[in-house]
Amino acid sequence: MATLDSALLRKRLADAGFAPQLFRYHSTKSSLDEITAALAAQMRATGPQVHVIGHSLGGVIAFETFDRHADLPPGRVVLMGAPLRGARAAQSLARHAFGQAVLGPLAVSQLAQPRERRWTIARELGLIAGSRSIGVGRFMARLSSPNDGTVCVDETRLPGALAETAFHTSHLGMLLHPDVAHATVQFLRSGSFESR
Repeated sequence: MATLDSALLRKRLADAGFAPQLFRYHSTKSSLDEITAALAAQMRATGPQVHVIGHSLGGVIAFETFDRHADLPPGRVVLMGAPLRGARAAQSLARHAFGQAVLGPLAVSQLAQPRERRWTIARELGLIAGSRSIGVGRFMARLSSPNDGTVCVDETRLPGALAETAFHTSHLGMLLHPDVAHATVQFLRSGSFESR
């Protein structure tokens, strides 16, 4: 899991019987190759089954890790607010030297241009987006509706995903939202966001 403020989400996952680990990375200092290799190594060392949750740029890193490493333990994947198709807010910010410095080279390379990714990995992927437009991204660019204030819902979509859902929450708010946590638990258990 690679998130900015995931303590409450991790607690909810632990309460549901999972053993969450935090994956930390330096998005402004490390290369994508270094970060994906480190995540792959942590997954291999964790156990025979590893579920992955990635938020925002962390979701993009999770995608790239699976795309680059075929020998990872099985498990399900949930990506939250992950701009897999690029991010209009990042594109706008990256037009300026100051914005590039704020984003860092990794975010600029992965988010500041449109992407045509596709999920072809043999593991179940669920996508969660937010639709409450509260965040600084809406001041940087014209964001299409719906959006979470930073990432547009259409930027989180990925052909090949098993399921997708959206909640009325902001980009950072999804890490705190109880319904998002519940849906994540449901998907990790069953491969569906719906209660069964």
